[in-house]
Amino acid sequence: MLFMHRYRIQSDRKVAICSVHPSEQATLQCLGCVKAKIPVAKSYHCSPKCFSDAWQHHRVLHDRAASAINENGNEEEELFGRFNSSGSGGINTSLSGSASSASLTNGSTPLYPAAVTQRSGGETWFEVGRSKTYTPSADDIGHVLKFECVVVDAETKLPVGHSNTLLTSRVIPAPSPTPRRLISVSGLDAMAPLDSDGRISSSGTFTVLSYNILSDVYATNDTYSYCPSWALSWPYRRQNLLREIVGYRADIVCLQEVQSDHYEEFFAPELDKHGYQALYKRKTNEVYNVNTHTIDGCATFFRRDRFSHVKKYEVEFNKAAQSLTDALVPSAQRKTALNRLVKDNVALIVVLDAKFSNQGADNPGKRQLLCVANTHINVHQDLKDVKLWQVLTLLKGLEKIAASADIPMLVCGDFNSVPGSAPHSLLAMGKVDQLHPDLVVDPLGILRPHSKLTHQLPLVSAYSSFARVGVGLGSDQQRRRMDATTNEPLFTNCTRDFIGTLDYIFYTADSLTVESLLELLDEESLRKDTALPSPEWSSDHIALLAEFRCKPRPRR
Repeated sequence: MLFMHRYRIQSDRKVAICSVHPSEQATLQCLGCVKAKIPVAKSYHCSPKCFSDAWQHHRVLHDRAASAINENGNEEEELFGRFNSSGSGGINTSLSGSASSASLTNGSTPLYPAAVTQRSGGETWFEVGRSKTYTPSADDIGHVLKFECVVVDAETKLPVGHSNTLLTSRVIPAPSPTPRRLISVSGLDAMAPLDSDGRISSSGTFTVLSYNILSDVYATNDTYSYCPSWALSWPYRRQNLLREIVGYRADIVCLQEVQSDHYEEFFAPELDKHGYQALYKRKTNEVYNVNTHTIDGCATFFRRDRFSHVKKYEVEFNKAAQSLTDALVPSAQRKTALNRLVKDNVALIVVLDAKFSNQGADNPGKRQLLCVANTHINVHQDLKDVKLWQVLTLLKGLEKIAASADIPMLVCGDFNSVPGSAPHSLLAMGKVDQLHPDLVVDPLGILRPHSKLTHQLPLVSAYSSFARVGVGLGSDQQRRRMDATTNEPLFTNCTRDFIGTLDYIFYTADSLTVESLLELLDEESLRKDTALPSPEWSSDHIALLAEFRCKPRPRR
């Protein structure tokens, strides 16, 4: 049988970790943080330049700490325990040797009683676990962990052969992204209260999350060289993404770029533990024919205690492309046309039945259905005609559903289209101006006549509500994070090469109203280099979340 030991190796020389570059050892400490009782792990920096570059964001910590003390008279405790420290004001630049030892003593209780097993060369090994798995604790921060495994004879209980050991790098603090609040836009214009489960305290409403989580197959070190490799690894990102998604407590979750194996092996079973039922539509296979496991797609989850599943529609734009070319393109040109149109993008449409109602006494027992579309439109910027055609195809499908049932609709996803583009105009305005510059790109003639580029769904972008809400707490700050021309967020995708809005939640304004929205991020809320993904945020997109209320239907 196997016998396993896990140890924490503690050096007589304690090590502080940089709060900005957690793989680097700290050389200075902001004593203003110590004085303000900010969690001490956030006070360390690896160099004066690191501290200077991070100051704009770091200063926010001081402001929030001062505000919290003024409002509450106290401050929140650090999630992973508070380190002992001393000093006041300024910067402490002497963290080497014994000078840093006192400030790095962690008082939290270890999972196992500490037992000194060996001491040599200025190092002490403390046993911290004997199980097959081990989650580092607060006491482990700054230290190396050692895993030791040995085969033991079941009868004699004696070791057989040599033990195998594995050493980790130094344990770093878990990144702590700035919490995002829900901002009311229904007229109260205040931070939306949360109940004990973390959900908005409002009956008859529901929340919808849309999030492109960045598929692992696209998260390469070449593309995102600015993100530490450990923070880009899937084992890290999946846990960070799950923690973020579960933390929003949304009733409906629309994810894009979900790999099929990650859906089956991770997201579906993990979110099932939190009460979600899962539905999935993966991209079609024409392009991704090497490894079927790396095919990504759209996944929609809903809380079983809030909704039940009625129907599912799958939209494969490849099939629509085949039908289009068969009907409109001469046979000699069909191969060329299909090469342009076939891009494997899909949409997942789900009809749900709400287990709650706000229809009032006039309509007792009336079913409240809801249609939710989740899509990921083609990314290539030189295929403007294909993007617009895919959005039009989706909307025409939704129009057919709307014609057969009086049902509120949500259209969520990554549309890979900036505000003001033809696809965005079609969604938000119901039509595309015939002089729109995007219409110039139409080599197949699939967008002609331009008069057909319309739909009858009364769609409105949820986040445009920030532009319409009155002046007050929270909304002013959010308006500064909006584009005044388009009434859309300044960005939902933020990399070194691109910053702009690609993601949206649209709703039918004749049947739904927006109650509150998840606050937008600004550059200070990200990292000093304002690029995603990062250790704090594990996708290059940000999540959007809106709370809706169904409008009561008139009696018929």
